[in-house]
Amino acid sequence: MKQKCLSGTPIYYWVSETETAESILFIHAAFADHTSFDEQVDYFSKDYRVIALDLIGHGKSIVTQKGDGLEKTSDYIRQLLDVEEIDKVHVIGISIGAVLIQDFANKFPDRIASLCCVGGYDINNFDPSIQRENSSAQIKMLLKAFFSIKWFAHSNKSISAVTLEAQEKFYQMNLRFKRSSFRYFAGLSSLVNRHKSVPRNYPLMIGCGEKDTTMAVKAAHSWHENEPASRLIVFENAGHLVNMDVPDRFNEILDQFLTGRL
Repeated sequence: MKQKCLSGTPIYYWVSETETAESILFIHAAFADHTSFDEQVDYFSKDYRVIALDLIGHGKSIVTQKGDGLEKTSDYIRQLLDVEEIDKVHVIGISIGAVLIQDFANKFPDRIASLCCVGGYDINNFDPSIQRENSSAQIKMLLKAFFSIKWFAHSNKSISAVTLEAQEKFYQMNLRFKRSSFRYFAGLSSLVNRHKSVPRNYPLMIGCGEKDTTMAVKAAHSWHENEPASRLIVFENAGHLVNMDVPDRFNEILDQFLTGRL
């Protein structure tokens, strides 16, 4: 993977050298970075041009201008595709990545070859009552981060991943996350219920781990009910970070989805 910086932005991204007509873009979960997709890069680089980036405030994408925030991700993705001369791209997002790629799809639907959202929710039909069910737990996690990133990372790994390997890898990513980067989350609410749902001219896959929170599983099923043409996959023995907990199964299902065999 070749490391690049998107000119005029704080975004760092990595591109495989694969010569192919089709491209895949992976967007990671909050408090992680592009290395959460190591297993996917190894698997898909044989047949696709693979791109993985560090979201603003994560990994290497930490030098930012005043006013930068995660809500600008869709514009950064568009710039990246233009620079790399990519017309359409298969986009895969995990957790907050699933939220951000929906915003990209809302704004630039003609750039989407397919959309895969795992551990997310439908941002165009979001029920605030679902979020309230989990708000107290989120506040507790933020307080832990305020006092100690290590404490936060230790707690976050156990509620985000199931396998020990995935927990340890996610834990190390969390340790690298800066408390100051929480400010980049402030504008995310502006992406919710901003656009009306319209028929999609590309395939949609919705995924979640069977051992994820009740809220996450409920949100995935609710979204699929609203868009019955979508594919809903509940991954066994996986938590929130499905691609890290069960990478082989995730790669197999994603491969089938991308090639129209799902």
